Parts: sequence; structure tokens; C-alpha cells
Amino acid sequence: MKILLIEDDNESAKYLLKGLREQGHVVDHCISGRDGLFLATTEHYDAMIIDRMLPEVDGITIVQTLRASNNQTPIILLTALDKVEERVKGLKVGADDYLAKPYSFSELQARLDAITRRKSGEKTTTTLTCADLEMDLLSRTVKRGGKVIDLQAREFSLLEFLMRNHGTVVTRTMLLEHVWDYNFDPQTNVIDVHISRLRQKIDKGFDKSLIQTLRGSGYRISAN
Repeated sequence: MKILLIEDDNESAKYLLKGLREQGHVVDHCISGRDGLFLATTEHYDAMIIDRMLPEVDGITIVQTLRASNNQTPIILLTALDKVEERVKGLKVGADDYLAKPYSFSELQARLDAITRRKSGEKTTTTLTCADLEMDLLSRTVKRGGKVIDLQAREFSLLEFLMRNHGTVVTRTMLLEHVWDYNFDPQTNVIDVHISRLRQKIDKGFDKSLIQTLRGSGYRISAN
């Protein structure tokens, strides 16, 4: 997923950035509410994690502004203000969830998974499939034909993006932006290398290749 983190506390931000990126997420980080609101209204994100108390523009105002403009991106509000009335206020203005500090990363990840599933209509679905290939988004495991496939974090993110766009061609630009967090072409073969490694793990030894290269267009995962 591509996530926007708006958090001005340096230690909290480092903790979250490390955890989220280890999970394979692409994360943009802002320390001020004004900068965060600008990114939230000009870029596309799968989810946002916003601190309640921020310089320049506070988290409540950010959520109100986004919802008023019909931006329905899932949002988790973080705060040291754990009184019931504060949590209610955050939810009433449009936040999808509210997490009081201190919190465990595993709880935040679970809540993040829950709100993104609800927004996408995947209320009970926690797996992605393509033919006999199955990805479990909660346990972060991949199997093909019942065989467990060991993937590195970046390989998992690449495969997840392909599977979420099952049957659709994804371009190199899309992969660079959503999997590597690049907003420019690094002029390297990083995508080719990772696709090749992924093919070795996903397709080698099976009768049918699922990962396809469409020259001049991009890549696709498909059972057809």
C-alpha cells in the first residue's frame, strides 16, 4: 500500500516508518499539518495515518477538510489524548479509527488492514488469488499449489501489487511509484531484476507461467 504519515514527533515517526517499510509499504512522511494536507489533497494514497496534534494544521482539521472535499481515503488518527470525548470527536469528523499512544505496531497494522478492507469492500477477504497462487495478507505468506514460497519484503510488495491488479497491465511507472516509492525513473534495471527473481520463485517448476511481460507496456499476472 501507499501510505501518508503525518507525524511531527521524530521518535514516533522513525518507529512507524521502519515498521511500515519493513512490511513492504510505500510511505510519504510529513511533520507539519500544512504539508501533510497538501500531499493528502494532491496525491493518491491507500491509507493515511495522522497525528492529532500537529503544527500549523491539526489532525482534526485535516480529516474535516478531506471529508468535506469527498476524499474517502481510510484514516487512522493517532493521539496522546485518550479521553473518550477526544476519540468520539475524531470519529465524528470522519476518521475511520482512533489509536491512543502508546500503541504496539502490530495493533496499528491490524487496524490499518481492517480499515482498508472495509473501504475496498473486502470485509472478510484477507487473501488474493490467481489460479493456484494464493497470498495471505494477514500472515504475509504466499503459496502456489500448496507449496509455501519464501519472498523478501520487496518481492512480496511487487507480487501484491500485481495480484491486486490481476489481469490488468501495470506499467513500469506504476511499479516504481507504488512499490519503490520513486517519482522518477532511476534508469536502472531494478524492476527487471525483481520480476526475474519473482518468476523464479512463482513460476519455475509449474506447468503454467502466471507473470507475463508485455513488451513496451509493462507486466501482468493472469491465469489466462
